[in-house]
Amino acid sequence: MTTLACLVVPAACGRGGNAGSARPPGHASLVYYETYDPRSLDPALSTDVPTGEMVALAYDGLTQFDPDGKLLPALADRWTISRGGGGGGGGGGGGSLRYVFHLRAGVRFHDGTRLTPAAVRQSMLRVLAPGTRGGRAWPLYPIAGTEAYAAGRASDVTGIQLLGDSAVAFDLAEPLAIFPKFLAMPVAAVVPAPLPPQADLGQHPVGTGPWRFVSWKHDDYLVFARNPDYWGGPPAADTLTVRIIPEPLTRAAEFEAGRLSVMEVPFGETTRWRQQHPDLLLEKPALRVVYVALNNRRGPLRDARVRQAINYAVNVPEVLASVYGGRGILARGAIPPGLAGSDTTRPGYHYDTVAAKRLLAAAGYGSGIALQLWRNTSNVELARVAQAVQAQLEPVGIKIELVERDASSQREAARKGETDMVVLDWWADYPDGDNFLYPLFYSGSVGPGGNYAFYVDPVTDSLILRARRTTDDAARSALYREIDARVYRAAPWLYLWFPTDLWAKRPDVRGWDVPVIFNGQHWTGARRAP
Repeated sequence: MTTLACLVVPAACGRGGNAGSARPPGHASLVYYETYDPRSLDPALSTDVPTGEMVALAYDGLTQFDPDGKLLPALADRWTISRGGGGGGGGGGGGSLRYVFHLRAGVRFHDGTRLTPAAVRQSMLRVLAPGTRGGRAWPLYPIAGTEAYAAGRASDVTGIQLLGDSAVAFDLAEPLAIFPKFLAMPVAAVVPAPLPPQADLGQHPVGTGPWRFVSWKHDDYLVFARNPDYWGGPPAADTLTVRIIPEPLTRAAEFEAGRLSVMEVPFGETTRWRQQHPDLLLEKPALRVVYVALNNRRGPLRDARVRQAINYAVNVPEVLASVYGGRGILARGAIPPGLAGSDTTRPGYHYDTVAAKRLLAAAGYGSGIALQLWRNTSNVELARVAQAVQAQLEPVGIKIELVERDASSQREAARKGETDMVVLDWWADYPDGDNFLYPLFYSGSVGPGGNYAFYVDPVTDSLILRARRTTDDAARSALYREIDARVYRAAPWLYLWFPTDLWAKRPDVRGWDVPVIFNGQHWTGARRAP
């Protein structure tokens, strides 16, 4: 596809090259896209999906995810776990955990600097430093002493220790069985130590990753060239260009014209693409949930019977078909399929207006109630979900006023508990059932932590903390399922669906798979067949 050549020219021209001065081999080029410009290319400032995806190209962490969300070694080729402190046993006991990560030998950063345990430690202190503003350091907070250091109450972090020249030990403040998954998140990526003089990692990343940064024309494109010295073997393609294309229909047109290697099919175009391009499509359940948070502290919504009535009153399959093109799996809990603890066959709410009216009457609201449903108009699909919910709740006596705000204002109101109902989607930060339980339903997460339903239940809290301490995978999965079922019965949400990702891939693109987690596709095996 020679149409790609103009998009990858910067890779042949160097950081300051002239975009019209060279033509790299078209067959060795791949073209991806983002919907908006990354915030930064600095791992310490990774707070959004485009930034996280670009960080995953240029940097590595100690661990990594593959496209299916499986945890794999990365800069650490292995790690060991030991229990310290207060003992415990049986996989769920007390006492802190110590993780020792052993670094791969011979790894170097793109500038030639050698990877050392000191670089790992300094990278994390850099993220945690009180002067760092705008990042999300919480994946590192399980390490003993990190929160005090980040708050400026301590001059060092006691829980990160160097073991010679080949290993780093992390002592956790309390057991957390999923901690290695936190180290695969972009914020935990490793940068050189010391940093090059006057380094600006936000604009010119220097990592150990499979792709070396070449150029960035803001709001237009980024270009990366393969790292021939990558510890995992160099990428199959020579260059990867990432274009910034906000509009879904524009992306579709660019893909059909041969100017994108892959593309997520717009929801409104689902039927057409299924009919016209079935041979190009890849489909996979996403680690994402669409729901309406019901504020358990406000008015009639304090009564579980009212919340259950709302779940019975909405014809979710109909809304899914009309708004998302049927691309989703009905939610019978909060944990998406594909994650341990999920149960999509759990008996639950179904469309039953008689049951909805009976529950409202039993709660003392037989004459009806009035509620506000907040939505943001920047997300077209979710805005249409809100309209559909409004229409379906009216026949059972629930009058809905739609409140429209921009995304940040909507989120801020939800965090403060000012919303009755708010339509949202939750994307996994890490592929584990904990990510759909601890932030969303733990009492300590109410408001800013992600629990926008303000759901508080001491039994649920106890089970969540127990699951986090449980190192046996099967036992932890059983706890996830128990927690999910308990919360589901309490109906803190209007449960909708788990979206299904539907992507199109050009016929000559090989070795690329839909990632279930945003930083799980590193493009190392992707190539264009001759």
